Amino acid sequence: MKRRLFLKILLAFWLTFLLITQGVWLLFQLKRDDRPPPESMMAEAVAPVALGAAEKLIAVSGPEGVAEFRSSLPESQAARLSVAPVGSAAENVDAANAISRVVRGPDGKAYRLSYRYQARNPRPSLLNTPPELLGLGLLGGLLFSAILAWYLTAPINRLRSGFERLANGDLEVRLSSSIGQRRDEIADLGRDFDRMARRLEQLVHARDRLLHHVSHELRSPLARLQLAIALGRQAPDKMAMMMERIEQEAARLDALVGELLTLARAESGHLVGEDYFDLVDVVASVVEDAQFEAQSQAVRIDLIECVAPEDEREPLRGDAELIRRAIDNVVRNALRFSPGGSTIRITLEADSHSACYRVYVEDQGPGIDESALETIFDPFVRTGDGGYGLGLAIANRAIAAHGGILTARNREDGGLAVEILLNSATGMEQDQ
Repeated sequence: MKRRLFLKILLAFWLTFLLITQGVWLLFQLKRDDRPPPESMMAEAVAPVALGAAEKLIAVSGPEGVAEFRSSLPESQAARLSVAPVGSAAENVDAANAISRVVRGPDGKAYRLSYRYQARNPRPSLLNTPPELLGLGLLGGLLFSAILAWYLTAPINRLRSGFERLANGDLEVRLSSSIGQRRDEIADLGRDFDRMARRLEQLVHARDRLLHHVSHELRSPLARLQLAIALGRQAPDKMAMMMERIEQEAARLDALVGELLTLARAESGHLVGEDYFDLVDVVASVVEDAQFEAQSQAVRIDLIECVAPEDEREPLRGDAELIRRAIDNVVRNALRFSPGGSTIRITLEADSHSACYRVYVEDQGPGIDESALETIFDPFVRTGDGGYGLGLAIANRAIAAHGGILTARNREDGGLAVEILLNSATGMEQDQ
């Protein structure tokens, strides 16, 4: 596994920590106080007195007198005072750390009398870092940098592994559980990855279902076409009847392919134009056609318009024919499931505050099972009529392509209510 980011973070923070410790030491050296400690100042004051008394004793009693004098002193002071014959090995006393005098004893020999004290340490080099501080910078910085680098790179490696699994086709990969209880940008990135993977899984499964349904819907008319051709060859006297059957199945295939092309174009948004049109006229045209067809089923269709006059209405921007087809599919779906003698109510409202239109299509049919409400706008959803169920899917894609929303719910007194929400041209400009 590549560790380039881990090493970069580790070395960067390690060097930073080391430079901080060295900078603190340098600042300490520049600002430190060079005055001698109190112990050294006391020794310097006591030294002349002790040496004066020892000098008199050695002149009278020799080294033995100094030894008796030392025994009378405190241990700390006695250790500082020493006497040695001049020229002996014991005479070598660090002159920088002692005050010494040469005195002759009663035997005529010369003795060096010394008093050692805590001298001022020479000013060290600015970079003469103590080993403890250097070790703290190296080991402490290494530990801190390693933990920080691991904390940052471990979730990134999990993200990389997740992307690799997703690229290899594992659409069920999720990262939120592996990232843990983090509350930072990396955790947000993991949650965004999960949403992306979930959406990709839904799209792929929808594509697979669409391919499955398309192949199934194409197989039935193709099988009937082949059967009609075979029967026509076996019974030439029935060729005219078989040709009618072939034309009927060909028309169904043509309609199915047309619906699929419309669905694909609606999903890509290529059908949305820049024309301006009046939604009231579009809805009125759809209702007029539906009322003509509803006569044969003894179904009544009422249109209720709650909009401003024509010269005060906000236009819609987009493709009028696509919106007309979307609304027509919704109305035809309501007409298909409405029993004889029932009423379909279509309400068109305009909201001047939010600059949008609402279209309500309410029928008195059997309604939809609550568990299936969220899927009726998917392609090829069976609704009990045996059709291939592309009408509501096309309507949903067309409304979404115009920035609108299509929703459905069951009415309390029975039937299905479908709501279409569309922004006017002014509303679309405000959203942008």
